[in-house]
Amino acid sequence: MLTQEAIKELAIDWYKKLDVHVPMVEVLPLLADAELEMVFPEATIYGYAGFEGWFQRVIRIFFDEVHTVKLVESQIDGNKASVKVVVQWEASVWNAPEPFSKRIKCDAFQTWEVKLNEAGKVIITKYIVDGLEYHEGSATL
Repeated sequence: MLTQEAIKELAIDWYKKLDVHVPMVEVLPLLADAELEMVFPEATIYGYAGFEGWFQRVIRIFFDEVHTVKLVESQIDGNKASVKVVVQWEASVWNAPEPFSKRIKCDAFQTWEVKLNEAGKVIITKYIVDGLEYHEGSATL
C-alpha cells in the first residue's frame, strides 16, 4: 500500500543519493524506466537512457551538494500519487577558466508522480521542476 511515509522516505533517499553522487545503478531503482519523464529547467528527459545522460552531466558540474527536504505533500490515489516537493538545494559550480567556484542556494519547487512498482517499492514516474527561488547572494544557473 502506498503511504505518505513511504513517499517521504523516497524523497529523502533520492536527495541523499544525489548529494553524494552515488553510482547511477543505486539511483535507477528509485525511477520508472519506460514511463519516466523528468522536466528540468535545461532539458526534458525520458527513461533510463535520458536520465543517464543528465545524471552523468550534472555530477561533473555540481559539487559539495546539500539537499534539504522542506516539504513533501502527497495526494494518494490507490497505488499512485501526485506529490508536491520543496527542497533547498545548495551546490558549488566552477566554470573554467574562472578563478573561483560559485555557490548556488535556492528552493526548488517540484511536482512528482510516483507509484508502487511490482515489488511494492515507491518509484518516481514523473519529476517536474516547477521553479527555482534563489536565496539572497546566491549564484544562478
